[in-house]
Amino acid sequence: MKIIDLSIRRKVTIAMFTVGILLFGMVSLSRLNVNLLPELSYPTLTIRTEFEGAAPVEVENLITKPVEEAVGVVKGVQQVRSISRAGQSDVVLEFAWGTDMNIANLDVMAKLDAVQLPLDADKPVTLRFDPTLDPIMRYALYYNEGGTDNPSGDDVNVDYAGYQDLESPDAISRLKGLRVLADEQLKKNLESALGVASVKISGGLEEEIQVNIDQQRLAYLNIPIESVTQILSAENVNLSGGRLEEGTQQYLVRTLNEFKSVEQIRNVVVARNQDNTIYLKDVADVTQAYKEREAITRLNGAEAVEIAIYKEGDANTVAVAEAVNARMGSIRDALPSNMKLEKVYDQSVFIASAVNEVKNAGIIGGILAVLVLYLFLRNFWTTVIISVSIPVSIIATFNLMYGNDISLNIMSLGGIALGIGMLVDNSIVVLENIARHREMGKGIVESAREGAGEVGMAVIASTLTTIAVFFPLVFVQGIAGQLFRDQALTVTFSLLASLIVAITLIPMLSSIGGKKTETQPLNLKEPKTKAGRGLRSVRMFLFYTIPTALTKGIKFIFRWISKITKALFSPFVWVFDQSYQATEKVYAGLLRWSLNHKFVVLSVALLSFVGSLALVPQIGIELIPQLSQGEFAVEFKLPPGTPIEETDKALRSVQNKSRNLDNVRTTFAVAGTGNQMDANPEQGGENWGELSVTLASGSSTMDEEAAMDQMRSSLQQIPGLQYKFSRPSLFSFKTPIEIEISGFDLDKLKLAGDAVARKLSSNDRFADVKSTMETGSPEIQILFDRDRAAALGLQVHEVADRIVSNVRGDVATRYSWRDRKIDVLVRAREADRASIDEIQRLIVNPDSERPIPLSAIAEVQIANGPGEIRRVAQQRVAIVSANLNYGDLGEAAEEVEQALAETTLPAGILAQIGGQNEEMADSFQSLIFALSLAIFLVYLVMASQFESLLHPFIILFTIPLALVGAILGLYITGTTISVVVFIGLILLAGIVVNNAIVLIDLINQMRMKGVEKLEAIKEGGKSRLRPILMTTMTTTLGLLPLAIGFGDGAELRAPMGITVIGGLLFSTLLTLVVIPVMYDILDRKSYTPQPETETA
Repeated sequence: MKIIDLSIRRKVTIAMFTVGILLFGMVSLSRLNVNLLPELSYPTLTIRTEFEGAAPVEVENLITKPVEEAVGVVKGVQQVRSISRAGQSDVVLEFAWGTDMNIANLDVMAKLDAVQLPLDADKPVTLRFDPTLDPIMRYALYYNEGGTDNPSGDDVNVDYAGYQDLESPDAISRLKGLRVLADEQLKKNLESALGVASVKISGGLEEEIQVNIDQQRLAYLNIPIESVTQILSAENVNLSGGRLEEGTQQYLVRTLNEFKSVEQIRNVVVARNQDNTIYLKDVADVTQAYKEREAITRLNGAEAVEIAIYKEGDANTVAVAEAVNARMGSIRDALPSNMKLEKVYDQSVFIASAVNEVKNAGIIGGILAVLVLYLFLRNFWTTVIISVSIPVSIIATFNLMYGNDISLNIMSLGGIALGIGMLVDNSIVVLENIARHREMGKGIVESAREGAGEVGMAVIASTLTTIAVFFPLVFVQGIAGQLFRDQALTVTFSLLASLIVAITLIPMLSSIGGKKTETQPLNLKEPKTKAGRGLRSVRMFLFYTIPTALTKGIKFIFRWISKITKALFSPFVWVFDQSYQATEKVYAGLLRWSLNHKFVVLSVALLSFVGSLALVPQIGIELIPQLSQGEFAVEFKLPPGTPIEETDKALRSVQNKSRNLDNVRTTFAVAGTGNQMDANPEQGGENWGELSVTLASGSSTMDEEAAMDQMRSSLQQIPGLQYKFSRPSLFSFKTPIEIEISGFDLDKLKLAGDAVARKLSSNDRFADVKSTMETGSPEIQILFDRDRAAALGLQVHEVADRIVSNVRGDVATRYSWRDRKIDVLVRAREADRASIDEIQRLIVNPDSERPIPLSAIAEVQIANGPGEIRRVAQQRVAIVSANLNYGDLGEAAEEVEQALAETTLPAGILAQIGGQNEEMADSFQSLIFALSLAIFLVYLVMASQFESLLHPFIILFTIPLALVGAILGLYITGTTISVVVFIGLILLAGIVVNNAIVLIDLINQMRMKGVEKLEAIKEGGKSRLRPILMTTMTTTLGLLPLAIGFGDGAELRAPMGITVIGGLLFSTLLTLVVIPVMYDILDRKSYTPQPETETA
């Protein structure tokens, strides 16, 4: 091959090219982002529409249905789901993977512009749900026991226990102070940190000016509540009046009319009645209070304010966390002595640990591979030559990663770690063949040229077969294709780099020390001046003396290292050498016996394959292994209508109990909607809460499971509580088991949902069983008598607006106080809206001389509607979901099918299994297709290499043999079949054929030289035993640290390592016997001996 010849002749060129690649690779490495997982673009859009005050049925009919009909025809939409709950509609669109979501969002917005919605409804907004939108860090700001300072500016001095509940002005002042400090100082300080996209604050008390109207007094004065709102808005304004010039002086004219104090708000004139001036304080109580609470947050039981930090989409998570931590140091120093800021969650800690674990696994694997090489080669310099391919290939890979915008994450680094053992395979084959030519008595340069050229096409073919298996991953649908893209690319990049190293750098280094060209003496003219002679001396020193000294020094160092290494490892080398010689003898005898007993060999291989398939049902299946991060969360849902204070009370009780569990370090509770940037429609509401439990450092997965089991037993004692356990979300997956029960009648759906839920709850395999069909919040329904209202000259929509203004209230304006903007809320005082009787007495025409109460034109009643209405494909559904206590997803799905068969459903009601089981079926189907296509591509590459259809067919028999080893490895280690295992199988299909390629290639070469077939098989097997064992052991030991599965993120690494190691070991053992037998049976071709030609 010309490139090999060029590499041997132009050593300096190759050396400088390598140095350049290494230099740019290190620069690229310094600029790569560090994240936990690749950037995953989830193809979902949520259309959220607020329709305040509307019941779920009204939301469904007036908002959800029109939106579903409009957006269901958008190109690429595969599924439309929706949830209609009180005051809010969420329509979730699921697109095909690979859809450009920016274009899809524009299409959806265009459709929404044409939808006719009620005037009272807010404009629909589109939201993206992505687990990476979760905050990367969460802090809790709370009062420390015994402190006295208060950042709100009020003089308070209360004990710590006082602000656990809002029972005293001091407690209220403290929670206001926490919120003010978080909003005004922490938020502004942190949002300017590098890479921070947003800082969201929740919890505490938000200040609000409340104007509580005395309805009776307002009606007596014939003043509508809307007039008060309009007057406050008009009075609180600063306007620019232009400019005024007086002589040579120019003035700006401004009208300053913003409220300076709450007292000014009280003294606003709202009406004039003859000679009397009516002030706001005459008809309303004006107080500086706080908004109705949307969230209550607690750290270890103490009420706190949550600071959630979100990173920019393409920012480096670890770098952002470091910048935030640096800011937090100065912030803590500036806090009052009685306040404390504690970190609740930091995603970067797990990311850094998981990434470091992969790095360490790669380094250890590389060291083990190099040790194996030395034991085989017994030569330090030869080992160094082969080992250099590892760092050069990896650093070259960083260039391609940077160019393709691939971050350092556990998948991309896992790809590098997977490839470490394989990076030396090509170099081993090349160098081993060079050594074989040296043993024939050829010179160093000649051996390097001919040895590398002889196997050049074989190593290219073997590399292309490994790379080819990753191409079908572009057809893999779902999360698997997105997740493993980075890994496939990094393996491909590193193997291509190793191929280039094997056919350039390895021959060049192997030829060092060969015959050199005679160095011509320097015919330099004797300089005539002292300056000339001095310059010549400097040149000789720089370009001859120093390089010569460095070369001799390096050779001296290498010589001594070689001697030391030989002395240290000589006992191990002797033992290893004896073992190898024994193996070689055993193999030679086994191969002769196998060629004479072909039927027995093939029968054993076939029985092994069939027997392994029988083990598959016992292994179990799941979608993707669950990552253990040392923490978990419990979602709570109390009966509809439960106020947030009661939700907080229940959460606090559970939180106090959980703090006494083993290995629990901190607990953080959120009651209510909390701080959510994502569009997850499953969460939120006053009856919803979440408790996050962080375990002590070093806690295992077993500790997590034990803590969850202990909590379950205590949660079951709380009546009416629904709960669901989960771990921090890294992927957007459904619950393991989801049963979709479809129909139209809500009552029948509820009966069916409850029946299925009871059936699953009776099986101890299932945990956290719940149905989405539940009774909704109690409603006060106002049914208008339109005829009577019209007779009295009243418009129904005007009366409805007036009810909203009195009960919910309107924000009239914003009051500026201490650089803060505080809402001014106008509504009826609490006494006028505290009961149904008070609602019935609301005056619906306050600007009339004859006041009319609401009861005169409407019937007011209490009723219970559905809590929410779910729809899938524009059909109403009830969804019964469940987690698993034990076992795999495949077995659980079978038991669910049996439970459905035993449950009698009402007429017109259908049920089907969804959840992760459905996602798993789709992913596995596309992965099986990808595996089949990968095997076909491997065949295409080999057929092109051998220019034969038969020999690639023989080599393909290594793949079912590898499957046997992979299944045995999974069975022995108790690892379930998952998407990760399938990716390992695809990779395995490209690896296991390499040994057979080099074996068949040598046999063919020997037969072309006139060697008889059986003799060529025996001699080829003996000659290729050493490189086959070397490549197998280096790959296996390179993957061993990944397969052992220690450290953070091991759940995603170990299954792939186990699959590849098991398949490679077993296939190698059988390949050395079965492939020669198959070759002898199938290959009937006669070869005409060809004369040897010099390799070019």
